[in-house]
Amino acid sequence: MSNADPINLHFRVLSDADREKIYQATLACLERTGVNVLNLEARDLFAGAGAQVDGMRVRIPPQLIKQTLETCPPGFTLWGRDGQTRMEVFPGQVHFGPGLTSSYFIDPYTGERQRSRRQDVATSARVVDSLENIDYVMGLALPEDVDPERASVFEFAEMVMNARKPLMAWGQSLENIQEIYQIAAAAVGGEDALRQKPIFALFAVGLGPLVIPDAIIANAFWAAGHGVPVVYHGPGVAGISAPVTGAGTLVVELAGCLAGLAAIQLRKPGAPVCIGSVPSPMDPQNGRPLYGSPELSLYSAALSEMATYLNLPLMGTSGASEAKTVDLQAAIESTTQVIFSLLSRTTIPHDAGFLDCADIGSLEMLVMNDEIISMARRMMRGIEVSDATLMLDVIDRVGPGGEFISAKETAKNFRKEIWLPHLMDRQPWNQWERNGSLSMLERIQSRIRKILETHVPHPMPDGALEKINAILNK
Repeated sequence: MSNADPINLHFRVLSDADREKIYQATLACLERTGVNVLNLEARDLFAGAGAQVDGMRVRIPPQLIKQTLETCPPGFTLWGRDGQTRMEVFPGQVHFGPGLTSSYFIDPYTGERQRSRRQDVATSARVVDSLENIDYVMGLALPEDVDPERASVFEFAEMVMNARKPLMAWGQSLENIQEIYQIAAAAVGGEDALRQKPIFALFAVGLGPLVIPDAIIANAFWAAGHGVPVVYHGPGVAGISAPVTGAGTLVVELAGCLAGLAAIQLRKPGAPVCIGSVPSPMDPQNGRPLYGSPELSLYSAALSEMATYLNLPLMGTSGASEAKTVDLQAAIESTTQVIFSLLSRTTIPHDAGFLDCADIGSLEMLVMNDEIISMARRMMRGIEVSDATLMLDVIDRVGPGGEFISAKETAKNFRKEIWLPHLMDRQPWNQWERNGSLSMLERIQSRIRKILETHVPHPMPDGALEKINAILNK
């Protein structure tokens, strides 16, 4: 979906009164309960702005949050390293991407579940780069065959070398972020070019409910100071690290996001930030977050409405499942998430391609979601009603009992009106048998193999690979 593609269907989880009540409850939570801020510089910034600081606990007055919302821009643009691909991260836009840091990966040729490797990130990036409805790149695997302290750096290098699309990066340490920045600069021809057209955003995840971690916010400060957009997550699981009710979960999630946002704006006023969350419930049987639950889709849609209410972009979750393989469960859960993400206009839903509570990265799941997103985007366009589309002149010309197949207007408008699949089978039974009786999964696997055998990544600038390898080999 391009930035201009409309979403014409209407959908609401929260009323205007609900949204205002949740926002006021969030402000009360930040002022009464506060957040634990584990970073000294951030605590000093809050204290200087009028927050009450008691040890690590920081209680943030409503006025400071309101000032934060006035300072933070409503969005930002991420670019592909080709200098042409662009992704507008603003409320109302919807861009899908995969997830990152999964411990296991499904080998696209053998189908075996294995520990994630560096090559899996490269493979994922090439597939993402070729898919029309996956708009940005995340690793879909946490490589375990490299130094664990620098896994995020190797992950980013493989993404940038194998895809032209915008990227999401993460890092455990400030050194990680600095090296990732150097790699990104090498990929686009220098720091000046990177500042003019940033090709990645920093994915920064908070720690538990209402906690701003030391290293994570320090990384965000550094990124903001160097013109890198930040995606700040305020994590919480309903029933574990957030209240069991949907409304209570929204308060804790939003409070965590706004606290991190406030810290970044105090450090760098006007820095581009997208808030984010995976507001999943707890599985009462085993205590794990439920990535495929209806509540996750519902809470994510509600949080997206809250972000729009505050004129902020939001990273949500879409295209994931609790299933262990790409089966009917995976299709049902991911389709629900995709439709809810589009209806609620979640800005950058991620985690497409995840199985088993985000523990497995699957290219089969990712490619299936590309098809689901394509179909759902067609539905979101709705039905255009105009003099041109009512076609009264055509109806009059064809007349009663006539046919419209040969009308020039049919040929002219067919591709615009009728969605055509990559993977869905529409053949009659006999033709399907003659063509091999392929299942949906077999068609997905065939498409993956074709991509890996034929897709060539956009070329890197002269000397870029040498600079990147020098960073990795130091």
